[in-house]
Amino acid sequence: MQFYELLHDTTYRYTSPVLLSQQVAHLRPREILRQRLVSYVLEIDPAPAQRRERTDFFGNPVSCFSLYAPHDRLTVRARSRVGVLAPDWPAPAASLPWEAARDYLLDALSGHAPLQAEARDAGQYRFASPFVALGAEAARYADYALQCFTPERPLLEAAAALSARIHADFRFDPAATDVATPVAQVFAARRGVCQDFSQLMIACLRSLGLAARYVSGYLLTEPPPGQARLVGADASHAWVGVWCPGVGWVEFDPTNDMQPGDGHITLAWGRDYGDVCPLRGVILGGAGHAAEVAVTVMPVEAACDDIRAPH
Repeated sequence: MQFYELLHDTTYRYTSPVLLSQQVAHLRPREILRQRLVSYVLEIDPAPAQRRERTDFFGNPVSCFSLYAPHDRLTVRARSRVGVLAPDWPAPAASLPWEAARDYLLDALSGHAPLQAEARDAGQYRFASPFVALGAEAARYADYALQCFTPERPLLEAAAALSARIHADFRFDPAATDVATPVAQVFAARRGVCQDFSQLMIACLRSLGLAARYVSGYLLTEPPPGQARLVGADASHAWVGVWCPGVGWVEFDPTNDMQPGDGHITLAWGRDYGDVCPLRGVILGGAGHAAEVAVTVMPVEAACDDIRAPH
């Protein structure tokens, strides 16, 4: 098991005082079969008047907090330690044909087959969602995906091919999009970031009647040879989960054309980015604002006892 210290710092600076702020944070890493949460601390400045922890509809841990005193700055720091195992993903060629996976889910949801709990959960990831609109564009996404989803091709093999195709056809360009850029615009421009490529892959899979979910987390990045690892130089990451009957959820990272390993740390999952945004909320006042985000993913020895924030 590989252990990591995670620091996720967010600072909002407002041009005039904020009178009221309500915030929701998806910053506590999920505890799943391949990932163990050792410790987690959420520091908020100014201190909130109210704060509570809950679990959202998708099973993600969520922190909700409110500030009622005027403030011109908000700083949120999440400090975590996690242990991650490299997943033992199934052989793609051994999965059932993609049409069979589609039909199984359709039959289960329509009442023509017994609805197992796993299929019920997967079913909510089969349809359009706020950040993954289908509509008139669905046929275009399906045409793009069908280049990989040829007749009777194993589902996971086809999904891996789609991930590779997106990686080859699209250019990573942080200046090309923002968090609200529609999938259709990304598809037309052929550029974007991990959020865009993941939501595009999800749109392609859902357009074929398959279940796909958005996974939010972090990715360990290595500095150039001879250079030190820089605090705050990492970033949030996103990838895709595909549901395969009899297997469960299998993940793909189209940004890097790979399946997640022990360098992928999971925060949360949902239908799209909007369900798992690391920090979002509403404010009264504030006028304009500027946001600063710094993420650090640091490999550590399991024997370390605490998380020490850099100064």
